Amino acid sequence: MRIALYQPDIAGNVGTIIRLAACFSVPLDIVMPCGFPSSDKQLRRAAMDYGESAEIVRHPNAEAFFNDRQGEGSRIVLLTSKADTVLHTASFTAEDTILLGSESAGVPDEVHERADLRLRIPMREGFRSLNIAVAAGIALHEAMRQTGILPE
Repeated sequence: MRIALYQPDIAGNVGTIIRLAACFSVPLDIVMPCGFPSSDKQLRRAAMDYGESAEIVRHPNAEAFFNDRQGEGSRIVLLTSKADTVLHTASFTAEDTILLGSESAGVPDEVHERADLRLRIPMREGFRSLNIAVAAGIALHEAMRQTGILPE
């Protein structure tokens, strides 16, 4: 199980997701570029001292990310508000990579189309999206619950 971020914009969100990845012992893939400098103080503050405990892989672009993940036999599961399938009805595998788009733009159509599975988190009518760190936590927990790999 892995989490992946496509060109994230907000350092605080990435820091929070680094902390999530460290706490659940899940690698984090980041598709570059990020919309902030990697030395950003908000990133360090949100990740706290968990940054050294997280396995982070940076990919120079989407092509490199997809090649790497497919080479490892990982299915790309995209969280998107445009999906017809809701999160809890999907069947996860332990090899899945949960991909989230940038806060401002999501993912481009070509990345959307390359995903093996597209899911949305159901929410109240009239609301379109959650903060990506919150969405990552919800999706990761459901995937780990289904596959029986939640830490005790």
